[in-house]
Amino acid sequence: MNVFSIRTEREGLYNITGTVRAAVLESGVQSGICLVYCPHTTAAITINENADPDVKSDLCLALDHFFPDLAGYRHAEGNSAAHLKASLIGESVLIPIERGEVTLGTWQGVYFCEFDGPRDRKFFVKILGN
Repeated sequence: MNVFSIRTEREGLYNITGTVRAAVLESGVQSGICLVYCPHTTAAITINENADPDVKSDLCLALDHFFPDLAGYRHAEGNSAAHLKASLIGESVLIPIERGEVTLGTWQGVYFCEFDGPRDRKFFVKILGN
């Protein structure tokens, strides 16, 4: 398993597609699956459009709308909205590997989603196959 570090800002989506592609290439696996996993409770992993940067902004705006910072949250650390966002998006994605490459769609990219930065984070890439 590969472990990667990333330094994040307060909130945002960070394109990690190149890192994931390189890990698959380095593995030599021709057919299989690639798991990208986030071991944090206030961050997540997702696949979304990587052509228009406004998509990332729109996703963050919508998540802020549905999960605003509220004074009524009971979690003492004050980052309940970040926990909710991370739970909604999810901690991992699975991507098929064919002919030695991840099979993302034309406009797709893999993103590390930060909801409670700035932080020093990590994510894991596990590749299974032959």
